[in-house]
Amino acid sequence: MQKDEFNLTSEQILEKDFKIDTRGYRLKEVDQFLDLIIADYEHFYAVIRNLEKEKEDNLEQIINLKQEIRNLKTNAEIVKATPSGTLNGANLDVLKRLSRLEKAVYGKDEDND
Repeated sequence: MQKDEFNLTSEQILEKDFKIDTRGYRLKEVDQFLDLIIADYEHFYAVIRNLEKEKEDNLEQIINLKQEIRNLKTNAEIVKATPSGTLNGANLDVLKRLSRLEKAVYGKDEDND
C-alpha cells in the first residue's frame, strides 16, 4: 500500500483550517474536504477487503498443502517400509514431490526421515 494512493494523510486532516465567512465555515470547502475523506475511506475499505480475501485464499492453500504433505509423508513411510528392491519410479516421484512441497510450505529443505 503506497501513500500516493490516498488523497490525505492523518496530519493533513488534523491540521486542516477552513476559511470563515459571515455565517461560519465555507460549506463548499468543507464539503470538498469531506468528499476527499470519504474517497480515502472507501479506498481503505477496498484495500482491507482485498487483503482479507487474499489472506483467506492463502490460508486455504496452506491447509491444502499441509494435507498433501501429510498424505505424501504417509506414502513415503510406506515406501520406506517396503524392501529396497521393490522401489519403483512412481515411489521415487512421490518422495521428490514431498520434498518440493515441504520446501514450498516451510521454506527450507526438510530431510525425509
